[in-house]
Amino acid sequence: MLLISTLDTKGRETEYLAGRVSLCGCRPIVMDLSMREGSVLQADLPAHAVARAGGMSWEEVVGSQERARITEAMISGGKTLARAMVEEGRVHGILGLGGSTGSLMATEIMRGVPFGVPKLMISSTAALPGLSTRYIGTGDIALFHTVVEIAGLNDLLRNVLDRAALAISGMVLGERTETVRRAPGRAALRIAMTMLGPCERCASRVRASLEAWGAQVIGFSAAGVCDRAMEEMIAQGLFDGVVELAPGAVGEHILGGMRDAGPHRLENAGRMGLPQVIAPCGVNHLTPSRSRYRPEDHRRRKYDLDRYRTWLRATPEELKIIARAFASKLNLSSAPVVFLFPKRGWSSVDRPGLPTYDPAEDLLFVEELRSYVGGHVQIREVEDNLEEPAFADAVVQACEELFLARDARVVRRP
Repeated sequence: MLLISTLDTKGRETEYLAGRVSLCGCRPIVMDLSMREGSVLQADLPAHAVARAGGMSWEEVVGSQERARITEAMISGGKTLARAMVEEGRVHGILGLGGSTGSLMATEIMRGVPFGVPKLMISSTAALPGLSTRYIGTGDIALFHTVVEIAGLNDLLRNVLDRAALAISGMVLGERTETVRRAPGRAALRIAMTMLGPCERCASRVRASLEAWGAQVIGFSAAGVCDRAMEEMIAQGLFDGVVELAPGAVGEHILGGMRDAGPHRLENAGRMGLPQVIAPCGVNHLTPSRSRYRPEDHRRRKYDLDRYRTWLRATPEELKIIARAFASKLNLSSAPVVFLFPKRGWSSVDRPGLPTYDPAEDLLFVEELRSYVGGHVQIREVEDNLEEPAFADAVVQACEELFLARDARVVRRP
């Protein structure tokens, strides 16, 4: 097990934690992220080795006044070493110990390790507003709040460290879960699928149909964080195909919205050569933070999902801008893409009689996309709302054509 800490400030606490991990049956490999002299414990991976893996000498680190630069070097080195040990089978779990800086560094290293490897961060700042989301980000990381400061061993801190050692050791030594890495043979076909509340019925019907083929469907809430995580997991080679029911983050990134999933949304499937079936739930709506509304945002047609979330209708010009962004991303793909457009609304909140329903403007997006995409992208229109069963069935049919019927691992169940 990899144990990450800063031994210049938390050496004794780390030594105690390493001992507890050993008593639980795991062998700790200590990585030191200190950025100055004074470590009181000998690490298996000393700070100078981490710095060197990050492209800096130890002399440069201790002599530099550029804290941001040396921090990035230590994180980079830690990621390189951690990934190598996981790939070599030397590390089966990661445990971190730290305050604000230590937690930020250790969790960034953890996020560089594949999904499925147990990760636990013991932090005295886990509950500070805004920090927990930065620690976790898109990683499958568990946070353990110490409550008390990590500064000197005492009965309360020992109690926390004892429980944390048991928790991570249980994850590592307990009944091993099936690996999430792709293995040769007839492993079940894995399909990544984005979804949101306004396309939940469509997602449920699609999932049930794909599972009837024997495929596994892994869902991601397309609210900005989970769909960004999905992109990272696609790049790790965890999936065989992608169903994008809710790709609205592409426009949210361009125009500024709370569903923004970064600049590379909708790109990795194409780069990995995975077939994609796409629907436009939420693409014709924006979700800027209410505190950041511009004057024109107050004049937009809107739909209140609840007291906290409001969807604003995108303008015709914005729809064209978003369509061109979709085209540039989908044109990167080396695999076939089917984009299905429901002609009677793109979500459950986009129906006749509701304030943002405007199929004529939606058609502007479709035509703009059609003008810019390559021949590997098929555009199909369906005479239904996205949440109607007929549209979900059209999605399933496209899935059958692109990646189900062609794959020997799936056999449709009666």
